[in-house]
Amino acid sequence: MLSAFTRRAGETKRGNLDEPSVAWKFAQVFCRIFTTCCFDLKVFGKKYVPHEGGVLLVANHQSYLDPVLVGVRLDRPLNYIAKSELFENRHFAKLLRWLHSFPVHQGHADVGAVRETIARLRAGRALAIFPEGSRTNDGELLPIERGVSLIVRRANVPVIPVAIDGSYQAWPINESMFRPTNIRLVYGPPMELSGLNEQEILRKIEGTLREMLDEMRRTEGNGRRRARNGTAKPRAQFR
Repeated sequence: MLSAFTRRAGETKRGNLDEPSVAWKFAQVFCRIFTTCCFDLKVFGKKYVPHEGGVLLVANHQSYLDPVLVGVRLDRPLNYIAKSELFENRHFAKLLRWLHSFPVHQGHADVGAVRETIARLRAGRALAIFPEGSRTNDGELLPIERGVSLIVRRANVPVIPVAIDGSYQAWPINESMFRPTNIRLVYGPPMELSGLNEQEILRKIEGTLREMLDEMRRTEGNGRRRARNGTAKPRAQFR
């Protein structure tokens, strides 16, 4: 989603993005119930997300559920980037803006939207992006797109890696409807990216997300084996 953004004049100043809107609060309550009941969502490492100030959350992208999953358990609202087609209906566009989203035109470079992203981060907002650019077609991590490195270097805010596993099984890219399954999400500590060049930033983000996904899967696999053997599952180290 970083390869193509668009900016509308005054987007950053519209509304108070530091405080959750009524729409955000309502949506979060509903989504907490939904993700708990349908996916037994477990979230670890929330302590790494600061309660105030600009912060960029970079997450892997397994399904349509991911934007909801990244923000549903946080204590502050997230800003999102949504494809421009979703803003064509003016009523739905109004809802998206209430949920602190702004549009992206996909398919070509859009410098204005990159500026909007950086402006929101510098203004102290929390913003979530999916730097693979699209949903995975097999549940594995795709290459990280170049645009994220520009945002990281220009915004100069903490960058929190977010690993999601299970949402691909819940809603694969070729399916029209989700199905109940377990989903796990881990926030990692801020990555040290200062002084790195573009390729080093991309490698660091991709490597960190891969390591987090691998560790989640090992932990979850060990837990299932212990359950089958009748032994108690130890407390997950991600908490």
